[in-house]
Amino acid sequence: MIEIAIADQQTELELDRQLLRKAIRMVLEDAGIARAEISLAVVDDQTIARLNEEYLDHQGPTDVLSFLLEREGDMLEGEVIVDAQTARRQATRFDWSAENELLLYVIHGALHLVGYGDATADERAEMREKERACLVRCGLDGHYNESDKAQGDETS
Repeated sequence: MIEIAIADQQTELELDRQLLRKAIRMVLEDAGIARAEISLAVVDDQTIARLNEEYLDHQGPTDVLSFLLEREGDMLEGEVIVDAQTARRQATRFDWSAENELLLYVIHGALHLVGYGDATADERAEMREKERACLVRCGLDGHYNESDKAQGDETS
């Protein structure tokens, strides 16, 4: 059983909780995770900047933070924190909705939880392909352009 709790701690965007849960569930199931407890927090710049500094010693806001708390076999426990204000800013840059940008952050964070990285060019290419496939399965038609997406994500 996959349990996904969503905490909405921002006023920037209206959340489609069903779509966000679907995206996380999709990533987990594709990775063979049958049991999971995931907490998704949608926050503002101030909150994510504080967490970014506290946990990663980085200054300023970022798009997504993900924390793998436990993984054993087909069981996973983790947290994904995404910034709605960053999503709003970046969406205009990439000419799509802030809600779609936020969905990308959620998918990206979930992919980190199941083991995908983006430290090398090869890892980034694989991550982008997985993101693209998830976005399409969530109903987006491929507007996402991998060359445009310079993720500023951080993970621990």
